[in-house]
Amino acid sequence: MNLVLQPVLHPLLLILIAAAGLFVTVRCVVTAPDGRTRTAWIVRTVTVLACLVLALRPGIPGGQSQTLTTDTDVVILVDSTASIVAEDWADGAPRLDGVREDVAALVAEYPGARFALITFDASAELRLPLTTDTAALRSAMEVLRPEPTQNSRGSSIGIAADLLEETLRNAAASSERSRMVFYLGDGEQTAASQPESFRGGGELVDGGAVFGYGTAEGGRMKVQTGGLGEGADEYIQDGDEPALSRIDEDALRTIAADLGVEYQHRTPGTEPSLPAAPTSTTTQPSGSTGDVTDLSWIVALMVVGLLAVDAALLAGAIPGILRIAGRRAEGGAP
Repeated sequence: MNLVLQPVLHPLLLILIAAAGLFVTVRCVVTAPDGRTRTAWIVRTVTVLACLVLALRPGIPGGQSQTLTTDTDVVILVDSTASIVAEDWADGAPRLDGVREDVAALVAEYPGARFALITFDASAELRLPLTTDTAALRSAMEVLRPEPTQNSRGSSIGIAADLLEETLRNAAASSERSRMVFYLGDGEQTAASQPESFRGGGELVDGGAVFGYGTAEGGRMKVQTGGLGEGADEYIQDGDEPALSRIDEDALRTIAADLGVEYQHRTPGTEPSLPAAPTSTTTQPSGSTGDVTDLSWIVALMVVGLLAVDAALLAGAIPGILRIAGRRAEGGAP
């Protein structure tokens, strides 16, 4: 069996430190006045040796770890207008809760893929360029808040079309990876103009889906302040009544048709139906990494046991030490 060492410091430095400790303990073993003391110092000598072995971190080669990688670029478009916090998701929760859950499902479905995040309201913004850092994607979604209500002047559901096409073309030029697009929104067009078409980007899409959020009855929207908080307590008003945001599924189906993907109306408590990665993509081990089974924990248990024995020996010697100290105190009394 081959032994593998993974020392916490340079081995020579560890040996020098241990040698200093051994010099002291061995000397005390040799000069010990009685058997109990000699036993205690022998235990301490063995403890120093065990600590040296522990610091060398012994292990044995074994086990191979594999990581999955999906040879695909996934671009996610998320509606960040005030309507994304309309309270017609689960039990009056904002739609953004459902969006976050579905983005997490995408990450889990396509392990090792590169993800990009585009948000859109009055303008489109590339929040996260293509990356395999899914922690960054989760963080971006966690801090995502709609634009401040006072800055809202109406928005187009297709405003991200040009940015999406640019992102896809750059991805296609840099690699031969497949490309998937997921559009998450409610389809509510509040700009006076007609929504832009996604057909230009659709030519570069190998798969994906459009997810729709909201209800026909609509949901109220709280005023957004632009901070990291959830927004003000009051609701956006439409005259004397709270304004309602309603899903526009026809508009979302048009976007899906432009992109060449399926449309799904998302509802609370259900899992999204996620398409398989394109046929030109394979999900396979990205390589095996030699793993080492660490044996340090065994040595650590030995050290704990030796310290316990040393403590017991010391505790047993305490009465004798107290008696000697008492006699000396009596002998030295006036």
